[in-house]
Amino acid sequence: MSEDRLKGSATFDRAAGSYQRARPDYPDDLYRDLLQVTGLTPPAGLLEVGCGPGKATVPLARRGFTITALEPGENLAAEARQNLAPYQRVTVHTTSFEAWQPARHDFQLVYAATAWHWTDPEVRYRRAADLLTPGGYLAVWSAGHAFPAGFDPFFTDIQEVYNEIDQANVPAQWPPPPPEQETGREAEFAQSGLFTPIGFRRYVWALRYTADEYIALLNTFSGHIAMEPAGRDYLYGEIRRRLAQRSDGRVTRHWIALLTVGQRA
Repeated sequence: MSEDRLKGSATFDRAAGSYQRARPDYPDDLYRDLLQVTGLTPPAGLLEVGCGPGKATVPLARRGFTITALEPGENLAAEARQNLAPYQRVTVHTTSFEAWQPARHDFQLVYAATAWHWTDPEVRYRRAADLLTPGGYLAVWSAGHAFPAGFDPFFTDIQEVYNEIDQANVPAQWPPPPPEQETGREAEFAQSGLFTPIGFRRYVWALRYTADEYIALLNTFSGHIAMEPAGRDYLYGEIRRRLAQRSDGRVTRHWIALLTVGQRA
């Protein structure tokens, strides 16, 4: 794994205490579709890559699945154990996906929720395939910023502040492509030669944030965690000032989750 990828993934451990509260839950429809596409039922054995504090673990644990969850961050793993304590079928290991030494290679599903891009692209598909039972599944999904038609203009305006503190936050295309143009990892799955893509779903939803809530969210993103304190303080001050000028003091952020499911070839 590259040094930049290692450093980036490690920053999340500093946000362990707030990640579970600040990050949104994934849509219920995502789990429904995942289980419909794969046909899996409890207590099938699942392996989660990069579980964080258990954001995507709890909904599947609640359904009765047997889950082995991997999390390299010590603080995040501790949070996950606490959040998952009611579920006896869940085990959390403090280790990376690449370094883990498993006692079994018969999982029916390997999945990663907003964590796959932190794994080593040179080995991740082979590693997943080796850990799966024949005909097993790989599912990858994310939760990112969506920009549908009519998205909140706050996000265009705040770019000038990022530019002032020399923290470019603008995608190559502005505004970014609308949600209906976002694609999953079907091509990547197929190119691995190890997985046949069998399902892709797209989910878009919107949440309203106060200034404090939105800043708490930003504090769970690696780029903001790693910012120089002076620049981050200025940015957050501008967020508070600008939202205070609104009648309700809130910003609307749209989210998009892209679910790709593949079957071991």
